[in-house]
Amino acid sequence: MATPIFDLCDRYVTRSAELHPVFATMRGIALPPGLVATDYSPDGVAARADHVDGTLRELDALTPTNDADRLAAAHLRERLRVQHDADAAGDGLRDLRAPFGLFNSLRDSVDLMPRDDEDGWSAVTERLTALPGMLGGWRASLDLGRQQGLWAARRQAVEAAAQARRYAGSDGAAPTFDAIIDGYGDGPLSGRLREAADAAHAAFLDVAGYLETDYAPGAPEADGVGPDRYAVASRFSLGDAIDPVEAYRWGWEELYRLEAEIDAEQNAIKPGAGHAEIVALLDETTSVDSPEEYRVWLQEQHDRAITRLDGVHFDLHPALRTVTAVLATASSSGAAYYTPPSEDLSRPGRTWWPLGGRQTFGVWKELTTVFHEGVPGHHLQLGATRVAGDALSRYSRISGVSGHSEGWALYAERLADELGWFAEQPGTRLGMLHGSALRATRVIVDIGLHLDLPVPDREVPRYGDKITFEVGERMLTERGRLAPHRVHPEMVRYAGWPAQATSYKLGERAWLAARDEAKARQGSDFDLKRWHASALALGPIGLGGLADLLRLAG
Repeated sequence: MATPIFDLCDRYVTRSAELHPVFATMRGIALPPGLVATDYSPDGVAARADHVDGTLRELDALTPTNDADRLAAAHLRERLRVQHDADAAGDGLRDLRAPFGLFNSLRDSVDLMPRDDEDGWSAVTERLTALPGMLGGWRASLDLGRQQGLWAARRQAVEAAAQARRYAGSDGAAPTFDAIIDGYGDGPLSGRLREAADAAHAAFLDVAGYLETDYAPGAPEADGVGPDRYAVASRFSLGDAIDPVEAYRWGWEELYRLEAEIDAEQNAIKPGAGHAEIVALLDETTSVDSPEEYRVWLQEQHDRAITRLDGVHFDLHPALRTVTAVLATASSSGAAYYTPPSEDLSRPGRTWWPLGGRQTFGVWKELTTVFHEGVPGHHLQLGATRVAGDALSRYSRISGVSGHSEGWALYAERLADELGWFAEQPGTRLGMLHGSALRATRVIVDIGLHLDLPVPDREVPRYGDKITFEVGERMLTERGRLAPHRVHPEMVRYAGWPAQATSYKLGERAWLAARDEAKARQGSDFDLKRWHASALALGPIGLGGLADLLRLAG
């Protein structure tokens, strides 16, 4: 669509990719040859902030001419305004978090680069060669932040240092880029690749020492960011200025509701058995016994879901009929995640599955995550924006709002339950309920930790007065029923990435409320397949505008 607003969105994406090539790779945006390195120094941080502000000024001078224009302008303005507020708060000078932070992005950006020919491998070599400089620029930004009193929490420095050491291979595992460059073999670039990978691993080791020796000793002990920073972070993740106290109270109510449903489901599996007995029974009867068997199982479930949905509950674009399950052997996150197809659709959507040191995998609790990360979850929703063509602005096709996307993915799990899919494989509905209870626990732990809110009176004997990091780990274990290998990295993630963990349940709440409103408005004319198609065609929307737009969808 050729309008001034769509043109501005296109130019914003192009310039953003030039200023942040690592981000471009993660989003699947093709880059000109030689453009591989992001400037993480104070100058680079300032350039990206100036780009945001300049685009907002241009946008404010434009008038939408149709509904697509209005949707594109609203999404761009909402995203850039909250980015402006984060920049103004100095977040670019304390951009330090684990496990989903800079190090993870740098690592994955190499893995996601095309490697089909010598040109692709040459670009990989260039990015690896540039990695020490990118880390050096990032250190300069952290140092400036320290001078200005802008710090990340000490725990994030310590955890990020440990992550960097793992990537460097200093914990006994293979250095992180070795598996990538081993795929090249003995071609003409092998020497340069080896040299660049070794330098990148050494840079990770060096930055780990910096974090441990220079940064962590002066960083604040408190994990919580307080109400001002949390308000910006919440808008960033949800696309809405929510009432966090209301959301915190609702999180407890939702957890209690789910726990009652879990008790009923466990009793249906084996009457009178306790939680530990049920889990042991399901682990024994529904496990696979090697990483490769796990990968094959994951791929089979993805393929099966696509076959069952396409043409029945959704009409999938041909480019979305494939999603690839990948074992994230170098990941320390503990949680599965998704990367969408590239902008030109040459790279498929991928789901990434950390092993967490396991050799046996209780897949009864993993099926719900297949639906969350793949189809009908992230792959269907985010993939739909990739194939939307001129119906959406370029910015809407490559960007998103966590509350919108994670809310949809959790809604997708519930949809799978409504379709009866969990009834077909023993224990998998219990796995879905466990996952939902985890997301309710996330709302409680995230908001409680960052805003220092009181624990309900009935929970004080068990957890004390406040949500601390340690209390959060206990709640993830006891109430979120999280696997042991995931507990600590999940809690580190919530501490370092405020409000993102609330996206799932609060987003699902918004999607369900919007569907209920559409049903009530349309009555017997409501068609779920048509509503899904209309809703996904809108592209990413902040939760603040979701209900108004989806009320009319279908």
